[in-house]
Amino acid sequence: MEIGILVYSGLFLAEDAGLLRILAKRARAGVRVRIILGDPDSSHVAARGIEEGIGDDVMAARVRNALTLYRPLRNVEGIEIRLHRTVLYNSIYRADDDLMVNLHAYGTRAPEAPVIYMTRTEDGSAATTYLDSFERVWTSANPSTCAL
Repeated sequence: MEIGILVYSGLFLAEDAGLLRILAKRARAGVRVRIILGDPDSSHVAARGIEEGIGDDVMAARVRNALTLYRPLRNVEGIEIRLHRTVLYNSIYRADDDLMVNLHAYGTRAPEAPVIYMTRTEDGSAATTYLDSFERVWTSANPSTCAL
């Protein structure tokens, strides 16, 4: 079983104390939890902030804030947080084979962009494309030490 989150800042998730407790509880029960945030020092994070109209430094600050809020998860076995330096075409929220994909649209804040739901099937599906994308970003991401 696995939970995976791929976002630039994911601040709305990190601010939810109930969700943090759920992630910790699930990890303690043997679920692998992987969180990938944008590296706050990445030019892609700055660019996303500009594109969303909040400024190049605000998105980086949101990532740093999220990392600070994720501190309670730092010592929970089964939870790993990494930082990526990729262009993020979408945010991915995974629970096993079920996905919610937040489709990024240029100049649109993530909460205003569409979210689609999909499930991976044995015969292959669009969900597999997004799961493979998640794995590529995970492999290239660095373990987080910022603010943790």
